[in-house]
Amino acid sequence: MARGLIMKRKSIHLWTSGICLSLLLVNTTLKAEVGVGAEPLQGAAMLFDGSREMLDEKWTYWKGPRFASSLPIKWKIVDDPVDSGTAVMTDDPAAAGGIYGAADIVTKQKFKDFRLHVEFLIPNKGGNSGVYLQNRYEIQVLDGDKTKHGMGAVINESESPYHAYNGLGKWNAYDFTFRAARFQDGKRTEKAHVTAYFNGKKVHTNFPINKVWGGKNSGIDGGNNGGLGITDRPGGLKLQCEGHDVRYRNIWIKELDIKNPDTDFSEPKVK
Repeated sequence: MARGLIMKRKSIHLWTSGICLSLLLVNTTLKAEVGVGAEPLQGAAMLFDGSREMLDEKWTYWKGPRFASSLPIKWKIVDDPVDSGTAVMTDDPAAAGGIYGAADIVTKQKFKDFRLHVEFLIPNKGGNSGVYLQNRYEIQVLDGDKTKHGMGAVINESESPYHAYNGLGKWNAYDFTFRAARFQDGKRTEKAHVTAYFNGKKVHTNFPINKVWGGKNSGIDGGNNGGLGITDRPGGLKLQCEGHDVRYRNIWIKELDIKNPDTDFSEPKVK
């Protein structure tokens, strides 16, 4: 994780009339944080700070075809198992047995292009959830799975960067720059792209995302042409409930307008 303002110092010695003058030059490089504990960038909005108040204020259930719960959100606010503070636990009876889509939560605000930070912790083996960009594209949260369906994968499309996972009982962090699909006359002309850091390591670079996986119960457009029928509408950030104990905290987002299909951001440097 990089923090704050990094200052590089260089001394230059000047001799004038036999007197040495030492000038300290300070070069500053702005650093954006990635990794566990990263603080919001300037202009970013906090989506979840660990409190019940923010959960109810900024989130709701995704009322997809399989929705089976009811407001208020049944996910529990629990003590942070590692640090001081609290987190939210993906615990909802409606999703028992792994029924995804029954009790997933999504932000009330919808987004197009953005920079996103999410932290998660899995207490038990096989813990399963997922982070959905635009309530479409899943970045997997799944302990023990190193396949293309596994931890950190752009689900079913990229390899799993399992090597970057901190493991059970520890906090992990995803950092994304995401550019939504582009359209002309109602037809997709450019796929969505994402660059991702996992615990401070770059694991996906400007990766093109083809479709929504998991069918109509997974997210927006999942039931359109086998997930290939992507539509031109923004979507919220969604967290998946699959009847497992997964914790989330420190979620923030900064809206962007990325003109070109390039999401590669050379963290920790910010231009």
